[in-house]
Amino acid sequence: MPAAEESHESAETQPGLRFAYVAGVTPGKWIRRWEERMPDYPLRAFMSDDAAQLSVLRDGSADLSFVRLPVDREGLNVIPLYEEQPVVVAPKGHEISVFEEVALDDLAEENFLDIDEMGGPDMALQVVASGAGLAILPMSVARHLNQKDTVMRRLTGAPGTQIGLAWLVGTDNPVIEEFIGIVRGRTAQSSRQPSAQQEKPKKVPKPDRRGGGPKKPAVAQRYAPNPDKGRGKGSRKKGKR
Repeated sequence: MPAAEESHESAETQPGLRFAYVAGVTPGKWIRRWEERMPDYPLRAFMSDDAAQLSVLRDGSADLSFVRLPVDREGLNVIPLYEEQPVVVAPKGHEISVFEEVALDDLAEENFLDIDEMGGPDMALQVVASGAGLAILPMSVARHLNQKDTVMRRLTGAPGTQIGLAWLVGTDNPVIEEFIGIVRGRTAQSSRQPSAQQEKPKKVPKPDRRGGGPKKPAVAQRYAPNPDKGRGKGSRKKGKR
């Protein structure tokens, strides 16, 4: 777990920007970029389950939350980030193991478990391992849980899920905008980043050295100019003898 990640309880009392994320989201790259750009502003992260992905915002324990869409957007700002690949998970030895990917239509006779009724993906995968049915999950969640005695394959023809970033309406501030920009891949020099819009100190103009000091005295010419200098051969007329 990255150094910036904390438990849910400790994150509530720690100062700085706090964000929650559901299983399957890997926030390490955003944490590293934040620490590079905002080393003096602490960032706290903790995992929440899908049932609490919005309540952590409403109870004030997180400033932002990486949520699995769709969600009830009332009172929230939500920006979609990326889509997740669905997979089907079956007990080991199931016939799907001989394929690289499976179409949903080919599994019409299978018994699919309701993830919510099972109490969440962790419990659902334990039931799958027992041979009681199959489950459809985002690939990132299935990999994160890594349940023994199961096999997963890419699933086509099934609706996908999407990860988004949510925060409460009315809590917009430059720190949140800074984090959103990092998540969306903006560079530190982007004009949309609040940290790049801070007024830079004006440079002190250099003194004008043109004609500011005393002129050097002209050096007296020691020799008379040569009248033939710069002329070609034979250019000087010869007088009569």
